[in-house]
Amino acid sequence: MDILSILQLFGGVGLFLYGMSLMGSSLETLAGGSLQQILETLTTSKKKGVGQVKGWALGTGVTAIIQSSAATTIMLIGFVNAGIMRLGQAIPVVFGANVGSTATAQILRLGDIGSGNLVLRLLKPSSFAPMLVGVGAFIVLFSKKKRLKDVAGILIGLGVLFYGMTMMEQVFAPLKESPAFQQLFLSFQNPFLGMAAGLLITAIIQSSSASVGILQALSATGAVTFGTAIPIIIGQNLGKCMTILLGAIGANKKAKRVSLSYLIFNILGAIFFFIVIYGIHYTIGLSFLANTVNRGDIANLHLGFNLITSLVLLPFADQMADLTGKIIGSDPEDEAEKEFKKLDDRLLQTPVVALEQCRHLMGEMIIRIEENYAKSTGLISNYDEKVFDDLYKNESFMDRCETALTAYIIRIDRSALSEDSKFMISEILNSVGDLERIGDYCMNIAYEARVMNQDKISFSESGLKEMQLMVEATGEALANLFSSFRDRDRRAAIKVEPLSEMIEQMKDIMKEHHIQRLQEGVCDAVSGATFFNLANCFDRISAHAGNVSLHVIKRMELNRGFDEMHGHTQDISGDEYIRIFEKYESAYLDPIKNGFSEEKTE
Repeated sequence: MDILSILQLFGGVGLFLYGMSLMGSSLETLAGGSLQQILETLTTSKKKGVGQVKGWALGTGVTAIIQSSAATTIMLIGFVNAGIMRLGQAIPVVFGANVGSTATAQILRLGDIGSGNLVLRLLKPSSFAPMLVGVGAFIVLFSKKKRLKDVAGILIGLGVLFYGMTMMEQVFAPLKESPAFQQLFLSFQNPFLGMAAGLLITAIIQSSSASVGILQALSATGAVTFGTAIPIIIGQNLGKCMTILLGAIGANKKAKRVSLSYLIFNILGAIFFFIVIYGIHYTIGLSFLANTVNRGDIANLHLGFNLITSLVLLPFADQMADLTGKIIGSDPEDEAEKEFKKLDDRLLQTPVVALEQCRHLMGEMIIRIEENYAKSTGLISNYDEKVFDDLYKNESFMDRCETALTAYIIRIDRSALSEDSKFMISEILNSVGDLERIGDYCMNIAYEARVMNQDKISFSESGLKEMQLMVEATGEALANLFSSFRDRDRRAAIKVEPLSEMIEQMKDIMKEHHIQRLQEGVCDAVSGATFFNLANCFDRISAHAGNVSLHVIKRMELNRGFDEMHGHTQDISGDEYIRIFEKYESAYLDPIKNGFSEEKTE
């Protein structure tokens, strides 16, 4: 093999890897966020065994689509690290991901199709690769639709993958008659050497699909036997764990346990097959180990290793989780996890208790919103990057609350509940989305404060005072809302919508004032964008608070005739609404209408 052949080999491997990456990323883009949503939500069932099988099947399917068990498992590590998935949900998906990683080898086995007639020749990858690339390139050049371009990426990726495979086969073809090459492969019949070779190659190129593809290309030389291929494939499955272990660096203990379960899966599989195959070989003898293999045989060996291992270990997923806990240790259970555990399926047998747990969790959600509002608005005048850790933690909790509460409360049997409890279910179901959005806008305020700090943005004296009044008014709206929920305070609930209406007027006046300051040269456009964004955030928070207050009022009134989706507090409170608005107008709106004197520039 000369230098040109070596360069051609590297080119073939590069094309193979690029084609596989392009195909996988295009498939993932075409699916949008649905792959992550599937992994997050469709791994559970009322029956534990069914949930494990569903997780296994989803891991298999998703990995077959994106062509990388490493990518699927790293995604899972991220979900577990963020608290989106439980470890018990993730491990069956990990088992399935190993099976799904064999899809590429099954596609490449098409290269074994004979060439007896035109139809069979067209089915060979070396024949249809140019067609795939040609059709894909045509779509890229002449289509403007994004989805079609993603389809083109899949076609081009698959075609380039097969081009790389063909190039590798062409490099390896002359080695068929080389005694040195044949002797090298004879040495790989030593199980430990073969396994080490497979492990090393896969760890270097970071892809078991690619290393198996290289082995399939080598099989065209006729030098690869079952005795050579089996230990190499076992090593390849161990080598693919390197990417997963690197992906777990910096994650929490639960996420590290996901990566460890991936490693243990392949180690146990390797031990099992070593014992079975070589135990039989060195006692009874396995004559077929001397037979040569083709692409299909290698694909089947790769599939068999992962499929059998996953089916054997799937019933022991919980024990696997326990084992990883003993090796790595468990994170102490935080307060958030304790709160979610209170939504116990067994409590559904007592609907009143189950509903009270939902109300309690919503109360915890409100506490996180209060904390994030105070912390995020504090960043406007006193920026501290360290605060973001707490903000992210609370935001994650609020996101999980929306999903958990909605999924749990719809399962509560309403027939055994009082009229007030039925209204409470409606209140929670209709309010939790608005509360989650309030949490999102709190984060947006924090991000705007970060921009102010990074770009050294400051507001004029009058602009700053206007913003401080907006913070106070919105904070009072939230305080009234949360008080009405906790204490069933009707008067507090009635105060929220007048405040929301007034805050919207405050926002419009603040924008007019800021435009005037721009025209007078008191401030600049950069600070203006941040000023407007912050005002919009407070306006949206108050609007969502107003929505929630209407649901709270409907429950307090026990009035099914009140249309909280289209009605207003004034429909129930009458003149009281006007008095409340006038009170807040005097406290917040009038100072902004009257304006402030300018003392410094923005």
